[in-house]
Amino acid sequence: MRGVKIFSGSSHPLLTEAICERLGASPAAVELRELSNGETSVNIGVSVRNQDVYIVQSGSSKINDSVMELLIMISACKGGSAKSITVIMLTQMSESRHAQRYFPYSRQSKKKTHRGSITARMIANLLTIAGIDHVITLDLHASQMQGFFGKPVDNLFAEPLIARWIRINVPGWRDAVVVSKNAGGTKRVTSLADTLKLNFGIVTTDRRGPKFKPPMTESTLFFDCIEGSHVRGGPKLSERHEVVHRENPAFNSLRPETPPAARRPSELEEADFMDERARDVITGRIVQGHLVDDDYPSPALSRTDHHDSSTDPIASSVISSDSLTQPTHALGGSGDAAESDDDEAHARCNWEKERTITLVGDVKDKTVFMVDDIIDKSSSWIAAAETVVKKGGAKKVYCIATHGLFGDDSLERMQACQSINYIVVTNSFPIPIERVRDSKKLIIIDISTLLAESIRRRHYGESISPLLYLKD
Repeated sequence: MRGVKIFSGSSHPLLTEAICERLGASPAAVELRELSNGETSVNIGVSVRNQDVYIVQSGSSKINDSVMELLIMISACKGGSAKSITVIMLTQMSESRHAQRYFPYSRQSKKKTHRGSITARMIANLLTIAGIDHVITLDLHASQMQGFFGKPVDNLFAEPLIARWIRINVPGWRDAVVVSKNAGGTKRVTSLADTLKLNFGIVTTDRRGPKFKPPMTESTLFFDCIEGSHVRGGPKLSERHEVVHRENPAFNSLRPETPPAARRPSELEEADFMDERARDVITGRIVQGHLVDDDYPSPALSRTDHHDSSTDPIASSVISSDSLTQPTHALGGSGDAAESDDDEAHARCNWEKERTITLVGDVKDKTVFMVDDIIDKSSSWIAAAETVVKKGGAKKVYCIATHGLFGDDSLERMQACQSINYIVVTNSFPIPIERVRDSKKLIIIDISTLLAESIRRRHYGESISPLLYLKD
């Protein structure tokens, strides 16, 4: 291709080489190095004057170095009188080794506290000021980030490639079920299910701790009284109401019972319908990331045996009229806003060692395509796979994601899980060849064709809409 220069960042040179091979070109020469004082040095080795420049930057374990390297590369090409600069950004990793999805600092794309910063918008502003003219992303998780740029953003999808791979390589895929392993991925799952004309299901995990009854204290007795449970060891409120009705027949005449004729005729039908739908809802117990039997001892029991009222948050609280009349915060509640699910705040709670997992949908004797946008940690994948196999009766499970980051030993753990048959990801993130060789379940889908075609269409001014709806 004439008039095109494709540069690779230090994050994923193999992907850049595959893209250039598809286009019949070679990666443009660039020198990337780190100086003795920690600064990043970039030296463009070819002329970019009046050229369409494309910079490919994928995942990196040093997110700040990758961002700075990208900014300097953009600035160098801008200073070299490039005609246009397009950045192809795929996955990134944060310093805390949690996934930063598809864009640097994308997990900070909204305010999570009252004094928090929208860092992703700041990164978008930095890239714009550095001189970009276009951005190409893959499966952008936070869709609102497209509005952070003053430049066009093309968000490509790996779903057509995944759907094509399923049609070609999975026997009996027409009888399969697409399952989401969490509530946040339902939109992605329903989209793939519509593409393949399949049914779908969902696996949800209750993040709340198991319920256990604390010892009786004055505060618990107070709340029990409010809820109608106990009044200093006396009868329940419902029992006292029965005594009043029995001893005062005249009281019943004030509130007569509803005659049977006044009841809605559809109540019984609704009850039967709910019973029928409830058969597709299966619950299980997750202890330390694995599905256990219903009679498995709960880790929370040890907490109740050695319960200390001094550490009881209810017993140690003081109820006063001032606290009841205290105005709430303007944004709802008091103090800072609660952490979102993305923050994985459950690690701070001891009782989160046990959870309740729920499967909604019929997967019995079916192949399950468990789909999400990213595989970083393996716990949720293993728990969901064990649930659909051991509780739901699924015969085979495919764990499918666009970006395979595989933090820590997650790939090895998923490889050892007997409920997982295959792990399918794209090559958007570099996976060490040793880990690929050792994993017999791992399947990698090449996305270089998709990215190469997007570059070609961008260069010749063609529409990229056909890339969003690839057909066989």
